[in-house]
Amino acid sequence: MDPSKETLRLEAIRHRDRIDPGSEDADNAAALFFESVKPRKGQVIALYWPKGREFDCGALTERLLREGFACCLPVVRKDGKVLKFARWDGIATLSEGPFGIMQPGSDEWLEPDIVIVPLLAFDRHGHRLGYGGGYYDATLEALRKKKDIVAVGMGYAQQAVLFNLPREEHDQKMDWIITTQKAQSFS
Repeated sequence: MDPSKETLRLEAIRHRDRIDPGSEDADNAAALFFESVKPRKGQVIALYWPKGREFDCGALTERLLREGFACCLPVVRKDGKVLKFARWDGIATLSEGPFGIMQPGSDEWLEPDIVIVPLLAFDRHGHRLGYGGGYYDATLEALRKKKDIVAVGMGYAQQAVLFNLPREEHDQKMDWIITTQKAQSFS
């Protein structure tokens, strides 16, 4: 693992934890998602349940469910880094899985067309800094080998960095980065 990434990761967590989640309008991020990514009926959208001070995409989840999209949340598997996605209706109880990640108990597995990805930081080229486990990178790589998907990093505008994030061969680029202030395409 790149030691500079570890240092950046610690600084990004420290910075993110100082952001007031109430200072940004999550409804605007949801609106930007619909205006920019333009999900189509019948597409499956993978979201995430926020851990700690991660950006909460609950407003987006609510709108997607209200408009009839199939939504799913990641499930960490013991047999590898590739996440599985279980259908979630916004109501069913979630339980704590590995790494404190809240996940549905459903065994109805879906293959997403659009994957909403949490991030610690992002740069102007669509690269993100995650927690370092490699789960989303492995998952995006596996999905992209099967079909065309759209990877959308969602976060606070204040998580943008002005320098290029270090990258390794396995790092997957985002197609979009969406914050409460703007949507940027990288595809």
